[in-house]
Parts: sequence; C-alpha cells; structure tokens
Amino acid sequence: MRVILKQDISTLGRAGDIKEVRDGYARNYLFPRGLVMSANVRSVKEKAFLEQVQARKVAKRKKSAEELASQLNGKEVTLKAKVGEDNKLFGSVTNIQVAKELEAMGFAVERRAIVLDENIKALGNYKLQVKLHDGVSAQIVLHVVGE
Repeated sequence: MRVILKQDISTLGRAGDIKEVRDGYARNYLFPRGLVMSANVRSVKEKAFLEQVQARKVAKRKKSAEELASQLNGKEVTLKAKVGEDNKLFGSVTNIQVAKELEAMGFAVERRAIVLDENIKALGNYKLQVKLHDGVSAQIVLHVVGE
C-alpha cells in the first residue's frame, strides 16, 4: 500500500515522503495514529500543501535561530567549579551546566545544541559553538573559575 507520511517516522522516513508499506502495518498502526494518509490523487495535492506548510515552519525556525545567534554571538558565560590540585576540576564541565547558565542569562538553548570539543577539566577560557539550526551557529566564550 502506498502512503504519504504526515510526520517524521524514524523507521520509514520524513514527513511528505511517499512510501510503500504492508497493508496490515498501515491499517493497524499508521492510520489509527494519524501518521500517514493514503497516496491517491487527492492526497498528493494535500502532500504539496503539507510541504508548503513544512517549508514555512522551517523558515520560521531558521529566522528565530538566526536572531538568537546574533544575540548569543560573543556572549561570555562564567561557571564556578570546585577545584583540586593544579587547578584541575572535580569532575568536568558539561553542556548541561552551560545550558543552565545560558538559561539564567535569558537564552533558551537546548543542551544538545552546545558543542564541547573536549571534556573541560581545568580552569580557563574556552570557545564553544552553539548549533541552533542547520547552517546557523553562534560562538560563546566560557570562563571556568574556581570557587
């Protein structure tokens, strides 16, 4: 049975793709959950409409990501950490801690967007990249200081 995906399904594909699936899978799982629609002439027109809607959503997300990137570029984040001998940290600084600090500063950034090239286990200054969208990223400076 040919179906059009209404949303991304990890095992099948992305929203808008036309896929061939088994009848039982479509009837018993995909249709009841509203994940797909039958691929006929009418639904192909709906697919075109869904693609336009999806393109608008992506453009809107990219625009908001660009605005956030312009605000976030060059920002300096300071984290306090417990320090042992030779200015080595107990543990390491994680992207979760950086995300919480950015949130405290008023920036809503998901922790997965913050890229740590290496584990931060010493005091110092580090440049971090924040990937906000495809092709949109910001550079921040992280200062790790001892308590």
